[in-house]
Amino acid sequence: MSNAKNVTKSAIIGMITMGVMAASSDVFAGKPGFEKCQGVAKAGMNDCGTSKHSCAGQAAKDGEAEEWVYVPEGTCSKIVNGKVK
Repeated sequence: MSNAKNVTKSAIIGMITMGVMAASSDVFAGKPGFEKCQGVAKAGMNDCGTSKHSCAGQAAKDGEAEEWVYVPEGTCSKIVNGKVK
């Protein structure tokens, strides 16, 4: 009985892990019709991590060169200090 429970638990954990991995791959793929624009994020308003941190919303100050946000395609080059990542 114990072995059957372990197999069931392992199967459930595997399915959850695969679901999380599939969801996270969408994050890295980007948003259709949008581009990553560096250097224009306000403090605490960035969309994802950099070499300094790994999460959205952790930009320390306005306009840091490495911080980025998603903007509609073609918009980043029109923003002062904006660079398409």
